[in-house]
Amino acid sequence: MSAVELERAVELLVRQAGHWQQPRWSAAAEGGNVSRADLMHKLVQEIANLAADAEGTPRRDVPRLGSDLVLPDQLRVVAADLLAAGPPDAVLARAAETVTATRSTL
Repeated sequence: MSAVELERAVELLVRQAGHWQQPRWSAAAEGGNVSRADLMHKLVQEIANLAADAEGTPRRDVPRLGSDLVLPDQLRVVAADLLAAGPPDAVLARAAETVTATRSTL
């Protein structure tokens, strides 16, 4: 069930932000002093860290690519990596909660 929850949370976030242009990514996230792009990249890094932990591999920094417009795709990739690693449901549930919390802040 948690895998489905994570997939759904990622899909909802990608639908919300996937069409954004640069000015929208550069705007401050709700109630904070960081940009939406910075917040999304932080989420991508957190999910990548969970995937690395589940795979038993070292954590690596997710590169910040030349355009913030690719952040939704980066999220899809790291979420797929996490799902492929087959972590316990508790890890998937935590990832889904993190994605959902980020979505509400964006």
